[in-house]
Amino acid sequence: MNRRTFIHKTALAAGAAFSIKPGSIPAQTAKTAKIVQSYRSDVRGKGGSPLGASIEKLLDTAMENYYQKKVSLVWTSLFKENDVVGLKVNCLAGKGLSTSIELTDVIIERLLQAGVSKGQIIVWDRLDSDLERAGYHIHRGSARAQCYGNDRLGYTSEIFEYGSVGSQLSRILHEQCSAIINLPVLKDHGICGVSVGLKNLFGAIHNPNKYHDSAGDPYIADVNMLPQIRRKVRLTILDALTPQYEGGPPYMPQWTWKMDSLLVAQDMVALDYTSWQIIEEQRRKAGLDPLKAVGREPVYIATAADNSYRLGTNDPSKIEIVQV
Repeated sequence: MNRRTFIHKTALAAGAAFSIKPGSIPAQTAKTAKIVQSYRSDVRGKGGSPLGASIEKLLDTAMENYYQKKVSLVWTSLFKENDVVGLKVNCLAGKGLSTSIELTDVIIERLLQAGVSKGQIIVWDRLDSDLERAGYHIHRGSARAQCYGNDRLGYTSEIFEYGSVGSQLSRILHEQCSAIINLPVLKDHGICGVSVGLKNLFGAIHNPNKYHDSAGDPYIADVNMLPQIRRKVRLTILDALTPQYEGGPPYMPQWTWKMDSLLVAQDMVALDYTSWQIIEEQRRKAGLDPLKAVGREPVYIATAADNSYRLGTNDPSKIEIVQV
């Protein structure tokens, strides 16, 4: 069984094993949701650190296969010279379980090649200190790509509401950025089950601590329904170089594994569902109980897919996983 077939069959089997709401439909289309997973065996140097040149090839392969065009044409089709592009990284866990700097560097280079100026690229997360602990350097200005946390500019005075959520929004997202590239990490979450694409947008609100009850359901879906967030996220690139299947969101190296992959998608629900199944498979290999058995089934994924939200699909028969 090849790797593509293995992951697809895992997703199909998990759909029967876990309680997914029936009748789930995609947000924008009834067509199959596509996910491209790129893998390389040479992404690490001595000591296990990612190699920038290999990450570049890994990302270019994923983007070309997702969009079915040359990489130079991909980025110019997604972003224009007047865009201010925010790279929403995930740095809560510090070094070891944060969005790879090598990955963000490659994305910045591709944006520059597409005509976006350095001063119009912002790497951001909740706090300067989170970014610094993950190895990023804080910078504001036009000399190079910017990098800073929400604590630099704060949050909107206005509260934005959807469903059970009422939050102030990051001024970086709301006032500065015209487009967002979502750059989550594939990891377990001690309350919500998994923290991938949808939950990474908790970093765009001022009060995520209030929305973890009931394993984040329906709050994670509600945050992603806020139009100020929903209309700006153009692409999600999942950092699956060194995922974690237990003990998250803090970095627990004993529960990580080397997957050496990136996953590209536009349907975040499909991406989160697929990521959930990957984590469940790794938990099974390690002899751990499924997330449902330990009270952490990520039911918010099914909510995000249901007829009220239509943010994407969690139906494995409608998810096409392409491995390259």
